[in-house]
Amino acid sequence: MSFDHDTVVGFAKSFGLFYLIAMSICVVIYAYWPKNRKRFDHAANSIVSDDEDRPWQ
Repeated sequence: MSFDHDTVVGFAKSFGLFYLIAMSICVVIYAYWPKNRKRFDHAANSIVSDDEDRPWQ
């Protein structure tokens, strides 16, 4: 069974498209998973703490 170049390129493009769509869906699910909310809220709020929100000196 031999495959020509166009067949292999078409399969690779299709597989790559579905792979990227699946990875995007996984990232969105991870970002909106309820268990991760506390971790993301802490990361968002830990950048600037209330006691550190002043000039350096």
